[in-house]
Amino acid sequence: MKALFFTCIAIISQIVLQAQNSVIPLPRNFSQSEEIVYFDPSAVLFQGALLRAEALLLAHELNTSFGFRLPSVIEVPSRQFIPEGPKIKLSMIRSDSIVQPGTYWLNSDKTGTTITAIDNLGIFYGIQSLLQLIRKNGNRAELNATQIKGDYPNFRYRGMHLDVCRHFFPVSFVKKYIDLLAIHKMNYFHWHLTEDQGWRIEIKKYPKLTEVGAWRNGSMVGPYSDQKFDSIRYGGFYTQEEIKEVVKYAAERHIQVIPEIEMPGHALAALAAYPQYSCTGGPFEVAKGWGVYDDVFCPKEETFSFLEDVLDEVCELFPGQYIHIGGDECPKTRWKTCTSCQKRIKEQGLKDEHELQSYFIQRIEKYLNSKGKKIIGWDEILEGGLAPNATVMSWRGTEGGIAAAKQNHDVIMTPGSHCYFDHYQGKKEQEPHAIGGFTPLEKVFEFQPIPKELGMEQSKHIIGAQANVWTEYITTESHAEYMVIPRISALAEVLWTGPGQSSYKDFKKRLAPMLLRLEEKGYNYRKLD
Repeated sequence: MKALFFTCIAIISQIVLQAQNSVIPLPRNFSQSEEIVYFDPSAVLFQGALLRAEALLLAHELNTSFGFRLPSVIEVPSRQFIPEGPKIKLSMIRSDSIVQPGTYWLNSDKTGTTITAIDNLGIFYGIQSLLQLIRKNGNRAELNATQIKGDYPNFRYRGMHLDVCRHFFPVSFVKKYIDLLAIHKMNYFHWHLTEDQGWRIEIKKYPKLTEVGAWRNGSMVGPYSDQKFDSIRYGGFYTQEEIKEVVKYAAERHIQVIPEIEMPGHALAALAAYPQYSCTGGPFEVAKGWGVYDDVFCPKEETFSFLEDVLDEVCELFPGQYIHIGGDECPKTRWKTCTSCQKRIKEQGLKDEHELQSYFIQRIEKYLNSKGKKIIGWDEILEGGLAPNATVMSWRGTEGGIAAAKQNHDVIMTPGSHCYFDHYQGKKEQEPHAIGGFTPLEKVFEFQPIPKELGMEQSKHIIGAQANVWTEYITTESHAEYMVIPRISALAEVLWTGPGQSSYKDFKKRLAPMLLRLEEKGYNYRKLD
C-alpha cells in the first residue's frame, strides 16, 4: 500500500509538471523542475523607465487573468535590483555578443522570478511566456521552477490577417484579435480594409468612400452556388481616430499593423463612390456577392492622383514600414477594350495588359517608396514583371514565393493549403458553413514555410508566414474566433519555434491549458479532436 501511495504521488507530480510545461510557442532552451515557487503579486519591479509600459501591461494581466488586486509597479535602480521577497522583476541587460531582437531570459526560483532582455520586445515576450506558466493557488500565484535561456523567434515575420470588408467587426473585436496575436508572440496584423463589398477606412479628402462605399444593399446568403441574396443594408467603417486607436493599441503590444488598400482590382466599393476612376464611368454599386468583378481601377492619370491622395492619408495613419496594395485577381476585361488603357500600353511600350498591371504596381510602389514605405502584394504582382522592391505574399501555393525568392525578393508564405483559416477544420456536416477547403490543426502544425526547392541563400528571403481569415461566411465575432483558435497556436509554434522542433502529440498536451486560458479570457474556440 505504501509503495502504491508513493507511486500515485509520483504520477501526480509528473502530471503537474507536464501541465506547467505548457508554453506556446515552445521556447528554446527550456527546463523545469518539480519545485513549486511562489511570488508576491503585490508588486512588479522594473529596472529603468523604459520598462514601465511592459510592467504596467504585466500588472494589468495579473489583475484581469488571475484576480489579484492591481499590483504596484515600482522602478528600482540597477545596482539595487536585488529586492527582498519573491517578486517579479524586469531587467534590461547589455550583451557584447550579437543577440537577435526580442531575445529574452526567464528564471523563476524561490528567490523570485526575473525576466531579462536586451530590449523591450524581449521583455514583452518573456512576459507572455510567464503568464502561461503561472497558476493561482488560493491567494497566491505559483509556478514550477523554470529556466528559459535565450529564447527568440525563428522567423521575423509572424502574422495574422483579418478581412473586415465582407463582414465588418468593431474596434473592440479588433483589439481582442490583436490580444490573441500578442499572446502567441505574433508581430504583424494584416488589416484588409478595402474590397468590392465594402470600403472600411475613412479618407477625409474623399468622403464618399465611406458615405457610399462602406455600405451595400444586401449580402450573399448560403453557399456561393445558390446565388441567393438578402436585401438588408450592411456596412460600417473605421474613423481615422479609431484607426489611430487600433495602431497605438497594437504598438503597445509590439505588433505592426499593415493596412491593405486593394488595387487595381477588388475596387468596386471605391468605384461605386467615384466611378470616374473606372474604364467605363459606371454607374456601379457596392458588391452584394462574393467573387471577382470585371470593373477595376483604370490606370489613367486621374486614377493615380486619386490613389496617391488616398495613400497619403493611409501613410499618415500607419507608421509601420509596409503598405499592402493587393494586386490579386484583377481581370483585364475592361482594360482590353478601354482606349485610355490601350493608349497607355502603346505609350509605355508594354507588351500586354499583364505588363500594364506591372506598370500600375511599379508606379504605386515608386510613390510609396518616396514616402518611406515598402509595398507587399499578393503573388499575382509577379505577372508582367515584379516591382523592384516589393515583398510577395504567396497565397496560390508556394510557387509564387519560390519565384520571388529566386529573384531576391522578400517573401511571406501564406499558401491556401496550410494558412487559410476560413477553410473547414473537420467534416463539413459537423462544422459551421465555410468557403471550402480542409485545413485541420495538424496540417497547420506540419507547415514548412521554407520550400525545399530553395537553396540556403534564397531561403533567407522567406521572412515568415501568416494565416488569412477571409470573412465571406464568417459573420460574427464568435465564429471568427472559432475559425482562428486553435489553429493560430499551431502556426505560432511553426514561426517562433521552427517546424519539427516538437511533436504534434507534445504540442496538443501544451495546447490544452492554453485553450483553457483563452476560454477564461472570453474567446470561443474549436474543441480538440
